[in-house]
Amino acid sequence: MTRRNDQEAEAPDLAPLAFAGYAHFTAAQVRDGRIRGLDLHLARLRHGSLELFGRALTDDRVRELLRAALAGAPADLSLTATVYLPSGEFTVAAPDEEPELLIRTAPPATGPRGPLSLAVVEHERFLPSVKHVGEPAKTFFLRQATDQGHDDVAFVDRRGRLSEASIWNLAFWDGDAVVWPEAAMLDGVTMGIVRRQLDHLGIAQRSRQLTPADLPELAGAAVMNSWTPGVAVRRVGAVPLPEAPAFMELLHRAYEAEPLITL
Repeated sequence: MTRRNDQEAEAPDLAPLAFAGYAHFTAAQVRDGRIRGLDLHLARLRHGSLELFGRALTDDRVRELLRAALAGAPADLSLTATVYLPSGEFTVAAPDEEPELLIRTAPPATGPRGPLSLAVVEHERFLPSVKHVGEPAKTFFLRQATDQGHDDVAFVDRRGRLSEASIWNLAFWDGDAVVWPEAAMLDGVTMGIVRRQLDHLGIAQRSRQLTPADLPELAGAAVMNSWTPGVAVRRVGAVPLPEAPAFMELLHRAYEAEPLITL
């Protein structure tokens, strides 16, 4: 199901957006009609709109539109909320043009089982703090990685620092603490949920610059996104990583401690 603002979207509404690349979005798993990390999703949409358009829908308006989209929908589903300007890309927006919200729902998802092998590619995302739609490089590098026998791809910046994976954040375990890569990247909502719940659980966390050469000293790795708080990673580039079931359990326990919020 797809809705444009508060109405079901028709073909004429969607045609101008089919290949548009100047928009941003957030993705969530809805369970029992509720969402984890709602405040983080709203903050992401607000930040993306201010960066791309210089104005943003109010949080109350976004919640109103999300409620309308979920009314009568299955209790469990995947949701993607995309914000755009009707004028599209390659144009100058009118001063009074307001953002619009396109909401798509689909069956619920949980992500791959893992453990995953990640190729390593040098790539730096444009506007890394915005979850924008204009990112063909992610799919390009993902397909190259799978052609080479990997499951997905991780990115390093021009300084060789690990940042994130194609549609994932990276997390590592050193045996005592969760280690987050330090580089320009998108701060994922699931990552934000896990980080604040790890704080509540009293689990140590560290941020540090990591290169593939640093990985042999670590005790486990995972990727996370809106599908799941943790899929095990068995290899990054040429570096094998040990299984870390306790680390995976910890990430999932932290995520599940986050309350589901009614819109």
